[in-house]
Amino acid sequence: MKNARFSDAQIMAILRQAENGVPVSELCREHGMSSASFYKWRAKFGGMDASMMSEMKAMAEENRRLKRMYAEMSMQNDLLKEALGKKR
Repeated sequence: MKNARFSDAQIMAILRQAENGVPVSELCREHGMSSASFYKWRAKFGGMDASMMSEMKAMAEENRRLKRMYAEMSMQNDLLKEALGKKR
């Protein structure tokens, strides 16, 4: 997975600057990012503080881990059913 160029604190600082009235085009030029990235962050993290942001990322990682576990268990279950079905 690609490493993030901006930390959570940097993203929050950029979003706060925009809320305080700094034009988006100026922020993007200053920080070397695209306006699409800014609007994506605003849609995803707008109205959050840093602790909520890190909690959301932790929950997303936990969700990925649980989905992977479920897929493995489902595959094992199918293999066992298949093996038991052939013996009869």
